Amino acid sequence: MIRYIVILVFLLSGCASTTLKTDSEVDRNQFLLLPNYMALSMAEDAYRQEIKNAEDNNDLNVNEEQVLRIKKIAFRLIDQVHVFRDDASDWNWEVNVQKSEEVNAYCMPGGKIMVYSGIIEKTDATDDELAAMIGHEIAHALREHGRERMSTAFVQQVGLIGFAAYLSGKDGNRLSKEVALQAAALGATLFFALPNSREQEREADKIGLELAARAGYNPMAAVSLWRKMDALSDAKIPEFLSTHPSNENRIEDIAKDARKINYLYIENKKTNQITK
Repeated sequence: MIRYIVILVFLLSGCASTTLKTDSEVDRNQFLLLPNYMALSMAEDAYRQEIKNAEDNNDLNVNEEQVLRIKKIAFRLIDQVHVFRDDASDWNWEVNVQKSEEVNAYCMPGGKIMVYSGIIEKTDATDDELAAMIGHEIAHALREHGRERMSTAFVQQVGLIGFAAYLSGKDGNRLSKEVALQAAALGATLFFALPNSREQEREADKIGLELAARAGYNPMAAVSLWRKMDALSDAKIPEFLSTHPSNENRIEDIAKDARKINYLYIENKKTNQITK
């Protein structure tokens, strides 16, 4: 029991903001009991399964023009992730496009990006709008929102002591085995099944805008993108909006934050003009 308490104290003391405080001013201490290596392993397994499913259905990277466009935008954004955390540039980033009617995209822990063709085609998105969308998803990964959601879910499943038992358990420890089985069962679905909180979405909005501006994309495009998403939701709520709630108040907040961060976009344009 003492060993479990020591582990919990260590884990709780390690809760902090996963990103540096930047111009977007996101600086919240986060609940991150789940070790990073576990979150990354689960995300990798889940992403590989999604890739396999898409390949089996001949839906992976079928439109070369779309793939090249998305990768160009994504890697310009990725070039700026070091501003938010020192280690992110070294992640094993991966960018793919899946043919799908769904209006959706995601970035898993560790930098595994998937963009569905539906969001490109149904919104007729500009590069600036796509940068806003991809930047938002990258921001979730930078802030480790997936790991944060998984931490909450595991504690709800097994409790703090059970979680500590899993992390420190010996071979033959029955509780550890039970939790390990739960981890295997939950790992592939937690990322998709658990929605981001309103606070996490707000953080992703802010960091995504800053990331886009630093990469040379107009952050105000996020406003037009979300208005397009709202227009689509009049007929049927897109998958993207089911996990990324959009409303007029949120769009107003995005517009305000975009105006606040727009000077980075202007500075980027001036710098590029000087270097050309």
